[in-house]
Amino acid sequence: MADDSHPHKPSAPLASELTAATSDEITEALAYALRYDARGKPRPSGGQMVASLAAERLMEHLHLAGFVLMRRRPAPPHSAG
Repeated sequence: MADDSHPHKPSAPLASELTAATSDEITEALAYALRYDARGKPRPSGGQMVASLAAERLMEHLHLAGFVLMRRRPAPPHSAG
């Protein structure tokens, strides 16, 4: 049985907090993930051209398969003053 009371489990965003990601945003995010590890360090074999081509192909496939990817809206700018 799943435990839904985990204190660190992120809550699902409300529909009003989401917007459809553009093809360019998705391609850029995929290419970044292919070029860099979770700490932001370049992958040893992650060439930029190969990562970009793979990201474009993945985006093309997602589009043809009918996927719609959503992202959270950007946070409002900080108003320190």
